[in-house]
Amino acid sequence: MNIHEYQAKAVLSDFGAPVPQGYPVFSVDEAVEAAKKLPGPIYVVKAQIHAGGRGKGGGVKIAKSLDEVRAYADEILGMTLVTHQTGPAGKVVRRLYIEDGADIASEFYLSMLVDREKIPSRLCGIHRRWHEYRRCRCRNPGKDHYVQH
Repeated sequence: MNIHEYQAKAVLSDFGAPVPQGYPVFSVDEAVEAAKKLPGPIYVVKAQIHAGGRGKGGGVKIAKSLDEVRAYADEILGMTLVTHQTGPAGKVVRRLYIEDGADIASEFYLSMLVDREKIPSRLCGIHRRWHEYRRCRCRNPGKDHYVQH
């Protein structure tokens, strides 16, 4: 199933999970108007494509003002974002997610690994200051933690 980040966060929110406030937008002007609805003063401008690695590809920017929201939205909308999951052709960014910034003290990443040919499935979690999500495959039991079902 391919869903965008903003759609996944809506599902999580519907089930009571706390998620930062944000709005999907399709234009630079909509991006600025969305940011005005957020508490600020930090905003996150995120490309919405069906691929990981958006930040490393230049598709996620931290804005510290409405002028920066405008500049980043203008930069990202319409760009061809190339990541490790898009292949060399990349994907054109047609939608952004404008999200309220957060002061992140610590990050945790969870991944559900499902192998339909093998049972059991695994829930893998990592806690690191930096990461590459692709590496969360439970291959380093000394650093990653997982449970099997």
